Amino acid sequence: MKILILTIGSRGDVQPYVALGKGLQAAGHSVTICTGPLFQEMVEAHHLPFLPMEDEMIRLTETPEGKAMIEGGGAAFKAISLVKPMIARMVRDAWAAAQSSVPDVIIYHPKTLSGYHIGEKLGKPIILTMALPMYTPTRAFPLPITNFTLGGWFNRLTYRMVPMISAPYADVIGAFRQELGLPKRGRFLNETRLPDGRTTPTLYGISHHLIPRPADWPEAVQAGGYWFLEQPNDWQPPADLTAFLQAGPPPVYIGFGSMAGKHPDKLAAIAVEALQKAGQRGILATGWGGLQPGDLPESIFQLKEAPHDWLFPQMAAVVHHGGAGTTAAGLRAGKPTLICPFLGDQPFWGERVYRLGVGPKAIPQKKLTADNLAAALTALVRDPAMQQKAAALGQKLRAEDGMGTAVQFVEKVAQ
Repeated sequence: MKILILTIGSRGDVQPYVALGKGLQAAGHSVTICTGPLFQEMVEAHHLPFLPMEDEMIRLTETPEGKAMIEGGGAAFKAISLVKPMIARMVRDAWAAAQSSVPDVIIYHPKTLSGYHIGEKLGKPIILTMALPMYTPTRAFPLPITNFTLGGWFNRLTYRMVPMISAPYADVIGAFRQELGLPKRGRFLNETRLPDGRTTPTLYGISHHLIPRPADWPEAVQAGGYWFLEQPNDWQPPADLTAFLQAGPPPVYIGFGSMAGKHPDKLAAIAVEALQKAGQRGILATGWGGLQPGDLPESIFQLKEAPHDWLFPQMAAVVHHGGAGTTAAGLRAGKPTLICPFLGDQPFWGERVYRLGVGPKAIPQKKLTADNLAAALTALVRDPAMQQKAAALGQKLRAEDGMGTAVQFVEKVAQ
């Protein structure tokens, strides 16, 4: 079976799909991944065919306009006009990938804004996929970007906002459908329903240990565990990182990925001061477009990048923005976790971590100070109950066969 995977975004939006592609390939299927050129090396390092998808929209986050989008405000509306031409190129790249790979089934992240329409055009099965249970209405919890609840009826009602997410780009999507020769659809397209009214097959790369399966999810929706990408065996850490890890007790990881906003220097200063107040060694992960720590004391190491599955097991605890992939990696390593959310689904994961007892209450980045971060760091490394719960959850996640469940689901949909 030939499978096309469409995804776009930051590393957390791509890495799980590379893992899924490897799992499907190991099961005997032919898999092609279409994503941003930034991740071509990663895809091909895992021996998967790569096709490019325009990623200007993602690189926009490195510009002043993009950083303003991250922090919110009126600039977000201005950015929509910048993004529309980028999206037009992005969806055309996805269509070119479909024409080139001639898939039997299309697996797609809804952020690509194209998988649903390409599947309709080709008459092929599609599978909507995310590492966030965002597209399936339920009474169990509200839309994960809502961040508050008034009960089951309200929770289910919040999912009516989902079609509004892509509504600002409805004219671009409409033009794309016209190019494909497809009938017009409304501005608020509901991707959870196929054109014939059936539930869109949906696969969430999440664990029931974090989010128990809601009783009101339809059969066509599955969530059987995370898709973790194991790094190639030839990866070696830089010598200075190895020396730092060996020079003292396990440090605390602090990193906010591409979510540092307009003032990464301020965040770095807060992190450094908090580590020193708490008396903890630390690793500051700068990422691409993240923290800019400047001069650091010997107790703090500046890290450009390292595989989470190698790094996190060697940490005392992890602190990050709350991206779904980073959250999963930290919990899989069995480490207490503090989430400092910026936007989107990050507060949702922060609340999950807190309710599970595997981390302190989340600290929104706009409220982050050296004092409250230092207090949270102390709890992370000195609370034995929190450490025990984190270790137990990590053991459960490592034992879970999320990949096997995902492969079975894909094969069933494609029948």
